[in-house]
Amino acid sequence: MKLNDDIYVLPLSMVRDGQTYTYNLSLILDPTQGPTLVDTGLPGQLEQIGGALAPASVQVADLKRIVLTHQDIDHVGSLHDLAQASGALVLAHEIEAPFIDGTELPRFAAPAMLASRPEMRPVVERFQPTPVDQRLQDGARLDLAGGARVVFTPGHTIGHMCLYLERSRTVIAGDALTAIDGRLHGPNQNATSDMATAVRSVQKLAALEVQAIVCYHGGVVQEDAGGQLRRLTEELAQ
Repeated sequence: MKLNDDIYVLPLSMVRDGQTYTYNLSLILDPTQGPTLVDTGLPGQLEQIGGALAPASVQVADLKRIVLTHQDIDHVGSLHDLAQASGALVLAHEIEAPFIDGTELPRFAAPAMLASRPEMRPVVERFQPTPVDQRLQDGARLDLAGGARVVFTPGHTIGHMCLYLERSRTVIAGDALTAIDGRLHGPNQNATSDMATAVRSVQKLAALEVQAIVCYHGGVVQEDAGGQLRRLTEELAQ
């Protein structure tokens, strides 16, 4: 789905326990710097991602950069395969990088998590740590699509980050926000490590001038996106 001249949203669907789950990856286009993929789905979704790139006339081998919003398995799952197939540079926030490159155990592989959700073990065991080429900090500006600014938004995980595309005023929100049928919601409380910190991160996003938001879970929010974001901060503060 073409959101604007700078961004395609790439829905990836899977069926688990009779329910369909959709993840919304983002593809940032830049005629000079080449295409950049944000987040990588679950392990084993390389072929599906390749198919999702096709409407943008992009192949996996064309990718120049892969940006990770955070360490969760549904965001980093196919990272290794994509990096190997494309040679793309891998970028992540400096706090999340050790969980992606294997230096530290990511939260999805923690013994307590696997004990509580044993059905995830086969998926987790397919994860392959991947080196992070560039460790990002809050406020870093990537020379992509008129400027893509890193916005540090901890809470969901300790090093979660979003991207703010300055020209199109679009937030690629990762899991800092969710959406249902175009209506904006806060982060999933059941999957968020520190809800109080996550709320402060939502407030930080609300200070931006926003015309569109891409939520990894829930897809695109366009109708009065900035107004919805400001109202959400008020609701979460109550």
